[in-house]
Amino acid sequence: MMTKVVITQVRSTINRPKRQKDTIQALGIKKMNVPVEKEATPQILGMIRKVSHLLKVEQK
Repeated sequence: MMTKVVITQVRSTINRPKRQKDTIQALGIKKMNVPVEKEATPQILGMIRKVSHLLKVEQK
């Protein structure tokens, strides 16, 4: 069974490259400070790594 991660956006995507905005959207994040729970797959972890400066990530 895969572990879960709780992802929360803590910094805005205003004035960020489109690629970073698309990555945030692909993670299922719609609003700031609203946590989203995801399986910790290599694909999800790679996306988190690319926009880690905008996120707060917690293991569950």
